[in-house]
Amino acid sequence: MKKWLVLLVSLFVAVLALAAFDPTVYVEATIGEPDTLDPHLAYDTASGEVLYNVYENLIAYKGRSVSEFEPRLATEVPSVKNGLIKDGGKTYVFPIRKGVKFHNGNPLTPEDVEYSFERGLLYDPEGGPMWVLWYAIFGTHSRDEALEEFVGKPVDEIYDKSGEPKPEYKQKLIDFYKQVVDPAIEVQGDNVVIKLKRAYAPFMNIIAQSAHWAAILDKEYCIKLGLWDGKAETWWKYKDMEKEESPLYGTAMGTGPYKFVEWDRKQQKITLVANENYWREPAKIKKVIIWGIDEWSTRKAMLEKGDADSIAVVLEYLDQLRGNKNIQIIENIPTMSVTVLAFNWSVNPSSKYIGSGKLDGNGIPVDFFNDVNARKAVASAINYDALIRDVLKGFGKRIPTALPEGLLGFDPSLPLYKFNVKSVQDYLKKAWNGQAWTKGIKFSVAYNQGNTARQRVAEMVKMYMEMAAPGKVKIDVQPLQWPTFLDATKRGELPVFILGWLADFPDPDNFIFTYYHSNGDYSSRQGENFRKFVSTPRKELGGKSLDELIEEAAAETDPAVRGKLYAQIQKFVVDNCISVPVYQPVGVRVQRTWVKGWFDNPMRPGMDFYTVYKQQ
Repeated sequence: MKKWLVLLVSLFVAVLALAAFDPTVYVEATIGEPDTLDPHLAYDTASGEVLYNVYENLIAYKGRSVSEFEPRLATEVPSVKNGLIKDGGKTYVFPIRKGVKFHNGNPLTPEDVEYSFERGLLYDPEGGPMWVLWYAIFGTHSRDEALEEFVGKPVDEIYDKSGEPKPEYKQKLIDFYKQVVDPAIEVQGDNVVIKLKRAYAPFMNIIAQSAHWAAILDKEYCIKLGLWDGKAETWWKYKDMEKEESPLYGTAMGTGPYKFVEWDRKQQKITLVANENYWREPAKIKKVIIWGIDEWSTRKAMLEKGDADSIAVVLEYLDQLRGNKNIQIIENIPTMSVTVLAFNWSVNPSSKYIGSGKLDGNGIPVDFFNDVNARKAVASAINYDALIRDVLKGFGKRIPTALPEGLLGFDPSLPLYKFNVKSVQDYLKKAWNGQAWTKGIKFSVAYNQGNTARQRVAEMVKMYMEMAAPGKVKIDVQPLQWPTFLDATKRGELPVFILGWLADFPDPDNFIFTYYHSNGDYSSRQGENFRKFVSTPRKELGGKSLDELIEEAAAETDPAVRGKLYAQIQKFVVDNCISVPVYQPVGVRVQRTWVKGWFDNPMRPGMDFYTVYKQQ
């Protein structure tokens, strides 16, 4: 009788488990939430993951490759062989796929493609990703740089206080669109032709799927929402639109395998549903929930119960998941990313993260980290080996600069910053001619809440700097929600912040330019003094500025010569402790064993839900 009872209970449990398993719904428990859903402003992986699944690009990476491509909204991948790359690599022809519909039912047209590129280029918000396209197509770093070159005047002289062009420059702005932007992206029958100012080898990587700045939008829908109306006479009215002001801030509508349903800000939850009219076969997963659950124990419980199919793992606690037959741990996934502790060399005076704003024991001056000794003190306060061993559980590598291993120019012979509490003390005694030591300092180190590895870095800086100078150093560790954290860095409010970078395209310029050039994406977060430093000619660089060397390396076609230039750049970066590379991650993924079809690609900003399915 007891045997039958046991069998019945076992059967009941099995039925319950089967009932809980839903092969049509996928729940990903991650950290934080998107910053924005505007493809031309989003520049973070949380936003990118959503955009990747809702929108499509002209071409996509093929499988795991970062150098091979396959068609998406273009029917062919341009090459010299098929005649779609012309003029020595300066002209790219994309035949646009017919029969594709946006999620609202509108048909995809070549005009949508042209509009998508042009709207992004003209919008070009500060801190956004559009510099990548400006640089690839025009060889400049921004709309304003190109505009100043065309008009022959600084931007602040072109516009009045209301943002309208001064009467004498209005026609010039119209001509800028007609003569510079519009001719670069043209519709020719069923094709879209993109003309580069000069041949640029990484161009295909820059517009491939995962680069949401090259995602294709519905022109008619965008205009109705209140984006640029497509006219030469109005484009400047839509430039520099603030994040929340963008009609695409909280919604998304593309041609991709998933439709956007809702962004629940209170729960940090994004809901997507399968596009049943998708031009390829509809996705097997019919509903996707991307849920920002910052608490590790909650994410872990969701995975163990089967309430989540995959989660953002805290490597420090990875062993807690081992031995569970229902959980798969995929280790040693290659990444093309770095985590860096960066300094703001001239903090926004309104910042609440620098205490009194003075060197009086209750704060730091806005330019405190303009002093190399102050920067080196922080660099010496991070126990890098312990972080990788105990927190990352070995899933990280030491790197000398922000250039990851695996890219041209990586130089393992460069010195690494060393953890040493005595060095922290010595550098503090030198900083600000000894005043940092005698008067004392107080400031905050910020990280995005839920990211345990970055939290530990911030805590190390606090612990070891305070240990090196008891009573003289006071550091607050500041966990911030992801959008709040990004906004604070963009406003230049954080004196020290910990941030990662996932490659936009697999080329050393994407990391070196981003972190160390005065026009790089992080330059505005690092302050005016940083920009002056890297743009000023230096004796140790042969009379050139770091900016000039970075540009020279990017333009060099000989890999050997290019590698030497990057070695010179990185030695200067290390010597001056411009920022502190903490580690290069080694990827780990945890998921329920019922998840099938997942594969890695280091350029992807997150999950490709279209490729996966669930099967017990």
